[in-house]
Amino acid sequence: MRYRFDNTLARSTGRLVGWLAVTCLGIVVPASALLVWTDPSSPRSLSGRLTAVWRVSAETLRLGAVTGAPLRMLLSVLLGLMALLYVSTLIGVITTGLTDRLTELRRGRSTVVETGHSVVLGWSEQVFTVVGELVAARADQRWSAVVVLADRDKTEMEEALAAVLGSTGTTRLICRSGSTADPDALGLVSPGSAHAVLVLPGAEAAGDLETVRTLLALRAVLGEHAGPPVVACVRDERYRTAARLAAGPRGIVLESDRTAAGLIAHSALHPGLTPVLRELLDFAGDEFYLTAAPELAGRRFGDVLLDCATAAVAGLVRADGTPLLNPPPETVVAPGDRLVVVAPDADTARWEDCRDLVEPSAPAEHGAGAVEPSRFLLLGWNRRAPHLVDQLRRCARPGSVLHVVTDPAEQAPPTRPLPEPRRDPALADGLAVTFGTADPTDPSSLRGLDPDSYDRIIVLGPDTGDDADRPDHRTLVVLLILRSLAQEAGHAVPVVAELADERNRALAPLGPGSEAVVGAQLTGLLMAQVSQNGHLAGVFEELFAADGSALRLRPAHHYVLPDRAASFATVVAAARDRRECAIGYRCHDPAAAPAGPEVRLNPAKAGRRVWSHTDEIIVIVRDGAAEGGAGGAEGNHVARADVS
Repeated sequence: MRYRFDNTLARSTGRLVGWLAVTCLGIVVPASALLVWTDPSSPRSLSGRLTAVWRVSAETLRLGAVTGAPLRMLLSVLLGLMALLYVSTLIGVITTGLTDRLTELRRGRSTVVETGHSVVLGWSEQVFTVVGELVAARADQRWSAVVVLADRDKTEMEEALAAVLGSTGTTRLICRSGSTADPDALGLVSPGSAHAVLVLPGAEAAGDLETVRTLLALRAVLGEHAGPPVVACVRDERYRTAARLAAGPRGIVLESDRTAAGLIAHSALHPGLTPVLRELLDFAGDEFYLTAAPELAGRRFGDVLLDCATAAVAGLVRADGTPLLNPPPETVVAPGDRLVVVAPDADTARWEDCRDLVEPSAPAEHGAGAVEPSRFLLLGWNRRAPHLVDQLRRCARPGSVLHVVTDPAEQAPPTRPLPEPRRDPALADGLAVTFGTADPTDPSSLRGLDPDSYDRIIVLGPDTGDDADRPDHRTLVVLLILRSLAQEAGHAVPVVAELADERNRALAPLGPGSEAVVGAQLTGLLMAQVSQNGHLAGVFEELFAADGSALRLRPAHHYVLPDRAASFATVVAAARDRRECAIGYRCHDPAAAPAGPEVRLNPAKAGRRVWSHTDEIIVIVRDGAAEGGAGGAEGNHVARADVS
């Protein structure tokens, strides 16, 4: 009976209405009759009672309660049915319209009506970093908005961002669903009225092609020369030229793989730089800004270093846009030049003479340290590895050695040959590169490599496309084995580990002097910085170039006498005498920084502290390629440390 009833309902809507009417009559009429027959005031005659039953049933079904001649009752039923049909149709239309509208809103297909908002196109591992930094950059603005457009479910994007970022204060997060390469979908986020547009990189080479398509679609929506600045990122250098052409004159294209490889190389060559770069790139605290100071035109750059009490001067940008980080002290500031400063905000620079804070007797004498070659062990290989080897070949001390060890299983597929690093004959003597095979997750194989004989170990993770759900599992296993071997030997070789997920940094078993580099996070920080001030793109490009200006950590006793109090203005003056720009320090005092080394950018020039042998000064130097490496006298003082 149930089977036949279901088949009857499935045939047509009319049968469903008929069964509904039969069911209602089968319940309403008997119940109405029972009410009439049990009512003491009901008529005594059968016709009167049947009329009363009709009236009660008609009122219940809203079909009218007119009695009398059959024609009158039939017309009353007809009017009641028309009223019921109208009301039910009206309710159905309203319900359907509201449902469709709510469905459209949940799908993220409504147009965003905002001005001055930030638009993020695409979804990748950088999205949480980029959106979080954009929220931090605009925390002082009321009713700001960050709009994300990606080919994903709107609700899923909102839940993922809320789970990672938490409260965003007065900044609203708006998500829209659609293809970033579709001009109609781009129109939903109103890119023409945005403050900046950021295009995130895709997962693999196909993602770079999608980035180029997105830039072409964005150019079609914005026009040739109009619209906000566009900051895009590609992974493969082969697509950077095409992306630049697609982005147009207002576009800035970064390369994530080369940038991440450069950060890993900097961390391997100069230990301790990763937290400094993180502090310099995020919007919490102090970062790079460009500030105009027409009153300083005609002064020498060396004198300007002590002319600002609330910001650390790091360089200048010429009127034609040419960046000069740490130019020679005798460089004259020309009219129209803007100074590159490290400050908490663009408007906080206060220009006043701080030369009276310099203590003439405090600067320490220093000599050139011995330049010694270094030995590096590289475990693993991915698409960023050739860039990493190139950076090491350009920056390592002459006579250094890099031994590359890959898992034999990674070379087995003939369709994916192991890429070789580019060989530069001019740098052939800088770094000798050798190759070997071993399973780094096997303790015996890793012990056979004699890791204790190296100055620095670099652990690369697999490409995220190979194991997108668990990108860091293999890296964490290798770090555990290295930690175990270090405990057996009694001392640890510093390790630079590449991680794909920032949340795994707390899980990484790193020993003293070791660092974890999350390339995607630092690339996202860089994109956010450039999006807020496009003129900083050239500054960061020079800062990360192999042969340009560079960040370095120097022992504090090279600038001031150890265990004596001195102002930071004294450190700035001593660094200027070495043709360097001091922008902060790194404190290793466990009492002052129990959680680890503290990075302090742009300290007050009038601030005095006792500088210990373990403190380091953060400086910007010119062309420090020849001093790279981890094993010389200038190396980090925690290059080898006892393992507790």
